[in-house]
Amino acid sequence: MSLPDNNEILLRVRDLVVEFDTDQGVVRAVDGVSFDLQSGETMGLVGESGCGKTVTGLALLGLIPSPPGRVVSGSIEFQGQNLATLAEDELRRIRGSEISMIFQEPMTALNPVFRIGNQMSDVLRLHQGLSRRQARSAAIEMLAKVGIPDPEQRIDDYPHQLSGGMRQRVMIAMALSCGPKLLVADEPTTALDVTTQAQVLEQITKLQREFGMAMILVTHDLGVVAETCQKAIVMYCGSIVENSPIEALFETPRHPYTGGLLASIPRVRDERITELPVIPGMVPDLLHLPAGCRFADRCERVSERCRQSIPELRKLAATNTLVACYEPY
Repeated sequence: MSLPDNNEILLRVRDLVVEFDTDQGVVRAVDGVSFDLQSGETMGLVGESGCGKTVTGLALLGLIPSPPGRVVSGSIEFQGQNLATLAEDELRRIRGSEISMIFQEPMTALNPVFRIGNQMSDVLRLHQGLSRRQARSAAIEMLAKVGIPDPEQRIDDYPHQLSGGMRQRVMIAMALSCGPKLLVADEPTTALDVTTQAQVLEQITKLQREFGMAMILVTHDLGVVAETCQKAIVMYCGSIVENSPIEALFETPRHPYTGGLLASIPRVRDERITELPVIPGMVPDLLHLPAGCRFADRCERVSERCRQSIPELRKLAATNTLVACYEPY
C-alpha cells in the first residue's frame, strides 16, 4: 500500500502490528495499520469498541503493556524518528513533551494519593527543567486556561475532590502543559454529561489552535468527529477499512461498514425518531478470523472474492479516499 509523501507530515505510521498473549491464544489487536498525519491536523480514529483504535493510540506513545502486549512490526516515524525502535528512556523524553495523551478515564489516570499540583509539577519539572515554584506557577496558569475556576486553590485538591468534568480538564492541562506537537485524545468525553462534553471538546479544540498542535481523536462518536476533525480513519477488527477527508466520509462513505455506521446515527424526521438501521451479524472473534474480508459475513455487497482474500487499502480514482474493499460504494 502506498500513501502520499508530504513535507509537512509530522507522524508517519506504516504497517503497525500489535499482538496480545491470552489464555486462548495470540490476539492481533492492530493488524497492518498505516496512515499519515500532518502538522496541525486533526484526525478522527473511529470504530466500535474492540476495533483497535485505543491500542493504536497507546502504541504511538510506547504504552502497550508488556507482557501481555507487544509491537510485533511496523514503524512509527515522528518528525523522522522511528519511535518503535527507541529505548524506554528515550521514549520517556518524548512522551509528555513532544507527544501527549489524554486518557479515557481521568479518575484512574490521575494518582488518587497526590494533589493535582504535585502531579502537574512533576511533568513540568521533568520535561521543562523548571524549579518547584516555577512549575507551580505554570501549572496554575494552565489550569486557568482549561477553565478551572480558582486555580490557585484547586491546585492543592486531590482528584476525588473534583467532578468528572474537572478531572478531565486537569488531564487536558497536564497533557498540554509542555506544548506538545501531537496530542492523542482517547475518548476524552467518556462518562461526561452532554453539556460538559461540549465544554471539554471546545476547550481542547481552542487549545489545539493556540498551541498549533496535531491531534488524533480516538472515539466512537461520529458527531464529535464531524465537528472537530479534518479527516477520519475507520477501523474494523484491527485494520483500517476507510481513510477519508471528513466531508467525503459523511457525504459519500465508500466502505459498507462506514455506511452502516453513518446510517445508525439517530435522525429526527417529522418530529419522530425513525427506526435505526442495524448492521447484521456480529464482529468476528479475533482468535478465529475469516480468511477473506473481516466484514464479509455482515456485508450486503459481499462477493466470492471478498471471502477468499483480504482487500488492500487503496486509493480510489479521482478522490482522496483510501478504502479496503473489493466492492466499494
